[in-house]
Amino acid sequence: MEQADWTPPDRWRCITTIDAHTAGEPFRVITGGFPDLEGETMLARRRFARQHFDELRTALMWEPRGHADMYGGIVTPPVSLRSDLGVLFIHNEGFSTMCGHGIIALVTVAVETGMVPIPWGDSTVRVDTPAGLVIAHPRLEGTRVRSVAFHNVPSFAVALDETVAVPELGEVRYDLAFGGAFYAYVDAGSVGLGCRRDEYWAIIDKGRKIKRAVAASREVVHPFEKDLGFLYGVIFTGPPQSEDADVRNVCVFADGEVDRSPTGTGVSGLLAILHARGEIELDQQIIVESLIGSRFRGQAVEPTAYGPYPAVIPEVEGRAHVTGRHEFLLDPSDDLRHGFLLR
Repeated sequence: MEQADWTPPDRWRCITTIDAHTAGEPFRVITGGFPDLEGETMLARRRFARQHFDELRTALMWEPRGHADMYGGIVTPPVSLRSDLGVLFIHNEGFSTMCGHGIIALVTVAVETGMVPIPWGDSTVRVDTPAGLVIAHPRLEGTRVRSVAFHNVPSFAVALDETVAVPELGEVRYDLAFGGAFYAYVDAGSVGLGCRRDEYWAIIDKGRKIKRAVAASREVVHPFEKDLGFLYGVIFTGPPQSEDADVRNVCVFADGEVDRSPTGTGVSGLLAILHARGEIELDQQIIVESLIGSRFRGQAVEPTAYGPYPAVIPEVEGRAHVTGRHEFLLDPSDDLRHGFLLR
C-alpha cells in the first residue's frame, strides 16, 4: 500500500534509536532527539537525567514502546579527553552505572553505522560510563563487527560466603562483588533453582526476595563514589548446560528484569570472585552461559587495587546484532506517552 506523505506535528517530540541485541539481551541506542544533559562527569549527567528527563526514560523503556525487560543507552559526548563517546544506561527502574552487554551493543552500532570511525582491522573505542572508563576492542570482518571485547572498570570481591535470612527461603549464602555495579552471587542449587528457562518466574521471585534481604541487611559502599553504592541485582550461578561452557549466569536486576545475556558486569564480578578464591589465574579464560544458552568469554587480565580492595581488570567478549531503526513519537495529547508497565 502506498504510504501517505505524513510529517508529525512540530510540537511532538521525536526520538531516534538504533536497536540491537547482545547475546539475546536488547539494547536501544538513543541516537537523536534526547535533550542535552548538563554535567562535567557521567555521574553528574546521570543525576541530571534522573532529575529532569526520567519520563523520557519510561517512554522509551516501558510499554507501548518497550517492555518490562527493555534496556537502552543515551549516547552523549565524552567527558574524558581521549574518549570517543559517553553513555548513560537505562532500564525499567532507572539509570544503571555500567552495562557490559550495552558496551558490546553500543560499540557494534557505533562502528557499523560510522558513529565512531575506526581504521581497518581491530581497533579501540574508549567509552565514558558512570562507573568509569571502559576500553572496548571491536573485532572486525570487513565493515562488520564480529565481536567486541572490553576491559571493564576495576572489579573486586567485597565479601565471600556471607549469609542472609530471606523470607520463605531461609538462610541464603552469597558473595558480594562489584563489576561496574554491585551484585549478590548465589549458587542456584542452594535455593532450588537450575537456571532453566521454565524457571523464569521463580528466578524473578527469588531474585527479588534475596536482593531486598541483602540490601536491608548491609550497607553497600563504593570506595570512591556514593552514587555507585547500591545493590543492583542478584546473580544465580550454576552448572552449564553445554559441554564447552564453564558456568551459567542468570542475573535478576533493577525491578525484576532478567538478563537474556550472561551479563557483562556480572561476569566481571564473577571473575573477581573466582580470582579472589584462587579458582582462576590471570588470563585464564572461562565461557559463561546465559539463561537462553548464549555466551560471553571472560578472563581477568591484570591485577590492581581499588581503594581497600584487591581487584582485577576483567576482559569480557561477546557479539551484538542490529535489529532495527526507529523514530519514536511522543504526542503531547497522549495520556500514556510516558509509558506504563504490566508484568
